[in-house]
Amino acid sequence: MSSKRIVVTGIGATSPLAGTAPETWAALLAGKSGTSTLEQEWVERLELPVKFAAQAAVPAVEILQRIETKRLDPSSQFALIAGREAWADAGSPEVDPGRLAVDWATGIGGVWTLLDAWDTLREKGPRRVLPMTVPMLMPNGPAAAIGMDLHARAGVRTVVSACASSTEAIANAYDHLMAGYADVIVTGGSEAAIHPMPIASFAAMQALSKRNDDPATASRPYDVTRDGFVLGEGAAALVLETEEHALARGAKIYAEVVGGSVTSDAYHITAPDPSGSAAARAMLSALDQADASISDVIHINAHATSTPVGDIAEYNALRRVFGDHLDNIAVSATKASTGHLLGGAGAIEAMFTVLALHNRLAPPTINLTSQDPEIPLDVVTSPRALPAGDLLAISNSFGFGGHNAVVAFRSYN
Repeated sequence: MSSKRIVVTGIGATSPLAGTAPETWAALLAGKSGTSTLEQEWVERLELPVKFAAQAAVPAVEILQRIETKRLDPSSQFALIAGREAWADAGSPEVDPGRLAVDWATGIGGVWTLLDAWDTLREKGPRRVLPMTVPMLMPNGPAAAIGMDLHARAGVRTVVSACASSTEAIANAYDHLMAGYADVIVTGGSEAAIHPMPIASFAAMQALSKRNDDPATASRPYDVTRDGFVLGEGAAALVLETEEHALARGAKIYAEVVGGSVTSDAYHITAPDPSGSAAARAMLSALDQADASISDVIHINAHATSTPVGDIAEYNALRRVFGDHLDNIAVSATKASTGHLLGGAGAIEAMFTVLALHNRLAPPTINLTSQDPEIPLDVVTSPRALPAGDLLAISNSFGFGGHNAVVAFRSYN
């Protein structure tokens, strides 16, 4: 075991709940929903079967300079907003650029840029395609935007592992700091895929909720009436650094990262392995890195997308890991409030886990009116105080392709 410790010193977010991390956290605790009916003309024109989503509460154009919005895909715009907030929250640390890195993630990348460029090519010809199209659509665009903004020269890496992407990126950042590749890393993920094509595709595979008559309650993890996830957008960022570096500059510390693990199901391209065996191994590996036992865990931010199959598969994995101790763990399913940010989901949920430990308060799961008896978890439905003392929590993410990623956090005293 290494004696090095990795801590969280900054957070940032732009989400369906609010435009900053503190406002997002406050809205989450208040039980608000970020989901609403889409007002864009293409919803009715294209006769989309799902007419709602969890859009960013504050449009990026209201925050960034005009030239930035012109040269960046929305996924990069959200990343830059969250990254800058996290960096400022960390105190804008003075760090050698050669010791500053970015570990970022996205699930889909610049889908708006790609499909808009295709429309332009078909309708107006190749001369009208923007010269910045490829830099804007490439999946590493968000990471590059943050890296250039902060002059990070110790590496700018991108994970694309569907809905597990940003949890894997955080696990990578933890590994890279433990290995000594950098002193400070900005990590997280972003997504901007509320576009007719992804909506139509997810709907075609029966993955999205169809509650067009009541969007705010459409995402309902663990409920017997759950019928799919709600597509969301936004970004969240964490600043991680070695404890030594943080203490030397007098930084505030939110929590400690104590483990991060990645496994794969090798089972099905979209469906999770119902046994949960590989997901369970990811949780156990993260706890092993933390030098912790299953009885140490008091809180879980679950992946919990609100799909009939996915929620049960995760429960099976949790029961496989924790056994009877699972009945003593406060479980939060925050996608009920934010929707599913795909490649950004793990990042915002990791941020919620950090804040839960920092504030000793587990956030609520909204829209749970009739809990599925096949998923007998202790689900937090109103903000719940966490106990005093040393606290350990994990955040789970699972994605299409059988990707499993888990990050473990410990309270910092």
